[in-house]
Amino acid sequence: MIHADGKKFLLQGKNYGYAMCVTETGFLQHLHYGGKITEADLQYLIGIGKSTAPDPADVNKDMALNLMPGEFGFYAHGDFREPTAVFERTDGATVSRLRYENYSIKQGAPALQGLPHVRSGGETLIVTLKDDFSDIAVDLYYTVYDDSDVLVRNAVIRNTGKERVMLKKAFSFRVDLSGGNFKMLRLGGNWARERIPEIAPIAHGVTKLQSLYGCTSHMTNCFMGILKEHCTEECGECFGVQLIYSGSFALTAEWRKDAPLTLQGGIADIGFGWELCGGEAFTTPQALLTYSDEGLGGMSRSIHDFIRERIVNPASAFRRRPLLVNNWEATYFDFNNEKLFPIIDEAAKLGIDTFVLDDGWFGKRDSDWSGLGDWFVNEKKLKGGLKTVIDRCKQNGLKFGLWFEPEMVNEDSELYRAHPDWAIHKEGAELCRSRQQLVLDFTRKEVVDYVFGVVSKILKENDISYVKWDMNRNITENYSASLPAHRQGEFMHRYILGVYDLAERLTSAFPNVFFEGCAGGGARFDAGMLYYFPQIWTSDDTDGFERTKIQWGTSVCYPLSAMSCHVSVCPNHQTGRTTPFETRGNVASLGAFGYELDLSKMTDEEKELTKKQVDNYKRTEELILKGDLYRLMNPLEQNYFCEMVVSKDKTEAYVVGERILGIPCDYNQYVYLRGLDEERLYHIEELDITASGKALANAGLLLPKLRDFGSWAWHLKKVK
Repeated sequence: MIHADGKKFLLQGKNYGYAMCVTETGFLQHLHYGGKITEADLQYLIGIGKSTAPDPADVNKDMALNLMPGEFGFYAHGDFREPTAVFERTDGATVSRLRYENYSIKQGAPALQGLPHVRSGGETLIVTLKDDFSDIAVDLYYTVYDDSDVLVRNAVIRNTGKERVMLKKAFSFRVDLSGGNFKMLRLGGNWARERIPEIAPIAHGVTKLQSLYGCTSHMTNCFMGILKEHCTEECGECFGVQLIYSGSFALTAEWRKDAPLTLQGGIADIGFGWELCGGEAFTTPQALLTYSDEGLGGMSRSIHDFIRERIVNPASAFRRRPLLVNNWEATYFDFNNEKLFPIIDEAAKLGIDTFVLDDGWFGKRDSDWSGLGDWFVNEKKLKGGLKTVIDRCKQNGLKFGLWFEPEMVNEDSELYRAHPDWAIHKEGAELCRSRQQLVLDFTRKEVVDYVFGVVSKILKENDISYVKWDMNRNITENYSASLPAHRQGEFMHRYILGVYDLAERLTSAFPNVFFEGCAGGGARFDAGMLYYFPQIWTSDDTDGFERTKIQWGTSVCYPLSAMSCHVSVCPNHQTGRTTPFETRGNVASLGAFGYELDLSKMTDEEKELTKKQVDNYKRTEELILKGDLYRLMNPLEQNYFCEMVVSKDKTEAYVVGERILGIPCDYNQYVYLRGLDEERLYHIEELDITASGKALANAGLLLPKLRDFGSWAWHLKKVK
């Protein structure tokens, strides 16, 4: 709900309030973001805000802007905090001072051309600011939902004059939080260790989370959590800031002892530049701001619901997911029909419904040294082409899926030999190579058009129900011969716009194909990609213990339904560790479930366990797609991992846990179940126990006595 009268504004979501006003000197001042307030409270907040607003009678009034909480930071005129945007005019000047001009309210969320965005619903406030020293106007967008604690922010920067302006920075939002003693939660890591939570106090100065990789990266996710003092998993106040963007990004938190905590973020500003000619506009990516007074768990559940209901394509958001086996770790590049058919045959016997053929089916592709870009079938390897494999799947009642890496090319490929200029490079600069491959220049329309054509041809000519879209290296050189010198700063953003263009065209042209995202594992796991692909390969690390940490961290701001989680062989290919087959299945069941191994080489015992795991996932799939997640035991801090998913109506729940190491005297531990209806009775099938939700929350359940990496899975049903 939005209350506005041109001088003061109050945005109200499910449990939060967001207030701002126009000062006597014409600036848009931030007043409050946090727990819900009423319209009657605005005058009180405005009175408090006057202590930091510029005094019209003060000759030094502009210097007071350095203390005023604002909605969009300008540059070089009294505010010394980091600006939200910087625009350089033809004379080289970058000084700016933005004042309030007008506002409007529209029903629904804005649809951003060429960018992923919130799909529908809500009410949007648009506040326009005008620069005193140039022809720049900035439209600030705020989309509010009465039933959600997520506020959607972005900005549109317009050149209303005739002379060109160079944007040197164009972040999506700014918000100031009053108070102190904040901590920051970030999701960092590396390849095979993605999105590991780290919490630390916010120090004086600027803390910056950033990726310059051309994607959100294995190292830093485009999410920032801000925790007030005493915030825990279960209680206390916190905020989440998350970009709907998949390219190089930056999120900053700036704190001084005499000013609020300033949060900003958007497209990475290092190396960024965008020419804005007269009459043109630049649209920044959307950001999700989430408030919770129920701790980190409450924040996560709000984000999960929002992503599932308003970002993921509604045709796929709650659609049954392919229960698949992927051949990659079973065969790598070394396969033919004779090696694939036993896997397919066995999958049918075990209840799996989709077989996915990974890297190596195309071009001259027997290693990662060649073939990328040549999207035609290698019939020396697959006799009779894809049709023979697809027919084998159909004979067994299976669907067929296929791997692509559309953004990449090997130098040893027909595509590169025909179009070496299509690879990102700078003449005179030695190429950076990673995984023996280069990146195609997706800033060029003809390149995107070509890739769309060749991938579409494969999808049209074959019965394919699933596509895994991979991206196995980061972007270097950051240069396109198709752009003039003064526009090279546009390269990185234009690249990701090209990726979005291809994803939009392919998913629209093939609505019945289920697309999964991947980037060397989890290097591009973000809300931007989830707009096109309803699930993403969580990590190349499928170890039954390491995945507890990765999935725990990923769930901070992404729903379980977005995570691809597979059972793989042991010793694990990434860690060399051996964990029980049952544990691998239990941990993987907390996401979109599947297998990453040679089914034909499993023992009889493993095959029987697989049948049970497949049946279990079919039983719990609705909970994974729609349920509320409660994180109960943190494997980063304890010797146990435990998560619980509860149905929206609280009639059923699913609990999965793992004991990490067999430490002496570590038994007689309890887990306390949350999210249930305290007044109802629940029966726990595996334990044959009936207890109230209140007893399970307050008295808890005694954990089973398990050895290293042992696990449990419990199903709870409301007793009628």
